[in-house]
Amino acid sequence: MKASPGVWTGRVMSGLFVLFMLAASIAPKFLMGDMVAEQNLAPLGWPVKHLMLIAAIELACVVLYVIPRTSLLGAVLMTGLLGGAIAANLRVENPLFSHTLFGVYLGLFMWGGLWLRDPRLGALFPIRRTAPLKGA
Repeated sequence: MKASPGVWTGRVMSGLFVLFMLAASIAPKFLMGDMVAEQNLAPLGWPVKHLMLIAAIELACVVLYVIPRTSLLGAVLMTGLLGGAIAANLRVENPLFSHTLFGVYLGLFMWGGLWLRDPRLGALFPIRRTAPLKGA
């Protein structure tokens, strides 16, 4: 069966989200832990000892997101993780649009990709055009 352009768009969006998480968040934590801890965790008030645990949780969420049968669970867990990142940035009063809301941007991209590539999710949360109100 041939996939629709919407499904392909969702796959591309999901792939870009996964690549971003792997390249910009997970790999640096595993490969350059000291630098990441100094630049990212310390300003947020997180102890360095949690770096590998955070990286492992991120990796587990991404793996769950990539597997079609568990993609919804991965997206829900990743949403929780992104919510924690938003709260941490908000607590230290980082800039709103560039730092604090970045988790929102990632989450929207992640869920948008999943919504487009999984018709069950599209059926659960349909986007409908509403008819204009009569007499308005």
